[in-house]
Amino acid sequence: MLILCRIRCPHFDHRIRRLKPCLNMASYFRKTSPIIHAFVIFLLVCSSSISPVYSSEPHNLHARNRTFRPDKELQKLKFIRQRLNKINKPAVKTIQCPDGDTIDCVLSHHQPAFDLPQLKGQRPLDPPERPRIYERDGVMMTAEVEEEEEEHVQLWRMSGETCPEGTIPIRRTTEQDMLRASSVRRFGRKPRRRVRRDSTSNGHEHAVGYVSGGEYYGAKGSINVWAPHVSNPYEFSLSQLWVISGSFAHDLNTIEAGWQVSPELYGDNYPRFFTYWTNDAYEATGCYNLMCSGFVQTNNRIAIGAAISPISSYHGGQFDITLLIWKDPKHGNWWLEFGSGILVGYWPSFLFTHLRDHATMVQFGGEIVNTRPGGSHTSTAMGSGHFAGEGFGKASYFRNLEVVDWDNNLIPLPNLRVLADHPNCYDIRGGVNGVWGHYFYYGGPGRSVRCP
Repeated sequence: MLILCRIRCPHFDHRIRRLKPCLNMASYFRKTSPIIHAFVIFLLVCSSSISPVYSSEPHNLHARNRTFRPDKELQKLKFIRQRLNKINKPAVKTIQCPDGDTIDCVLSHHQPAFDLPQLKGQRPLDPPERPRIYERDGVMMTAEVEEEEEEHVQLWRMSGETCPEGTIPIRRTTEQDMLRASSVRRFGRKPRRRVRRDSTSNGHEHAVGYVSGGEYYGAKGSINVWAPHVSNPYEFSLSQLWVISGSFAHDLNTIEAGWQVSPELYGDNYPRFFTYWTNDAYEATGCYNLMCSGFVQTNNRIAIGAAISPISSYHGGQFDITLLIWKDPKHGNWWLEFGSGILVGYWPSFLFTHLRDHATMVQFGGEIVNTRPGGSHTSTAMGSGHFAGEGFGKASYFRNLEVVDWDNNLIPLPNLRVLADHPNCYDIRGGVNGVWGHYFYYGGPGRSVRCP
């Protein structure tokens, strides 16, 4: 089954097997009203993509950690080991990965989600009905899962080892992972902080496409995969989709998935497949990946938190991953699909308040953390590290953007808007054509002549 696509420019000349420049693509730009603009800025401030270990004063935190008294250090290590015992479940098989990860094959009903009282003694649900898609003649049909040749899309699969049926692969969390965190008690989560309207002061910068004002029951898109430069361990760079509902205060609900480069969370600079959820604006609920009880994984071929391979190269091969999140009309759970029909698992509906019904906003795009090292803007890159205007093969993209409607139909985005809150550092350009549907290019290098 093909789940990672090598992408060529829509203007590809098959007679001579060469790429032509992506010209004359019917681009458009939507001007947002001041109200919508402020609304989205407010949302962006509280997006979940914040690293669970980021702090506005990381050096001071680590300095305090290094000066702990022996009894404090022992308490910290005791807490870490207790947390690891809760996160890491007994494995029936263990796989050593070329990137240094350890993958544990855990019985599916022993995964962290089944520590929840609501799921005790249960087993993962069967797959739901997939959303219907528009065929060329305009008829709605249920999408068929195509049996295609499977490619290795994560480094852990390159060893040739797999997890047995009835188990799921879980990236093992180590003591070193937790010791890198500025707050071991909030490891795997974003830190608590007040949501502010002023996104320019919180260190998080975005370039996103979004729709709002309707009822959305899912979202789908293909995300170009890169390994952007991250300038220090306290920053990250990611590309993801958000499914959002709530008042953008303490009851904000989000479901998120994409890829991220986060040296502090994972200890390296590989782009990694990740998920996130919260039902209280990241105060006390939710986490990345399977680092807490919540997401129920059902697949034995995809490891959440594992490195993605291959990745795109500048003016070279382009690769992307396709993600679909949708609400099961029968049970109300939110399912995640990777590639062409691989169901990764689901978020049970009882995890949420507002998302028990529907989403009120969907976002696609990139985010970085800027700690302003030395008082200047960070050189952490977003996407490919190049501005949107460079186009295919150079700038990163999202393509074939869709949402799921109330009747479980995948439909083109209505009125896609784009927004970059620091356009001199990271920008975005949207468009539409017959091959990529709604799409946009986005990203940038961070610190430069135009972004001091």
